[in-house]
Amino acid sequence: MITFLEGTLVEKSPARLVLNIGGVGYEVFIPLRSFEKLPSLDQTCRVLIYDYLREDQHVLYGFMTEEERQMFTLLLGISGIGPRLAMSALSGLSVRELIAAISHSDVKRLSMITGIGKKTAERMVVELRDKLAGSQALEASAGMPAGLAEDQRIKDAVRALIALGYKQAESQQKIISILPRLPADAPVEEIVRRSLLH
Repeated sequence: MITFLEGTLVEKSPARLVLNIGGVGYEVFIPLRSFEKLPSLDQTCRVLIYDYLREDQHVLYGFMTEEERQMFTLLLGISGIGPRLAMSALSGLSVRELIAAISHSDVKRLSMITGIGKKTAERMVVELRDKLAGSQALEASAGMPAGLAEDQRIKDAVRALIALGYKQAESQQKIISILPRLPADAPVEEIVRRSLLH
């Protein structure tokens, strides 16, 4: 199984990219939100991969964040949702927006995604609500201000506090409250230590 690919970005569009790795071009399908985070052409790019292998096809789906890849994997576990529909969901809503819609049973919002009708949206809510509660990586980014949710140090600090027994909301609140008093490049260890003292 391929976990990630790193190479020179030679082609990109809102739905796909091509990486040149050792003279071989790898075509990778991506959601729109990952496209927005891609570097310029001819730059080095690292893409997290979901390796979709079936009898008649081998397709690489790529993501710029682990949260996107985890959400894609969860969506594929729902009856009636294949890779194309899962990519459509991740292109239509961010991971944070999907988590919020599923957590609040917002079938109307989920139904607005191209290709997802009311019944599929209801299935998403029923089948994913409990699974989302158990996913620390997805939990760590939910409920945080957008800029902070993208910062890997902040996500790691939230996960560390959750592992120490704090609730997600409490962990996020502790971190948000101490961040203004820390240097912008404070390491994860310092963020966690200061959060525990707060």
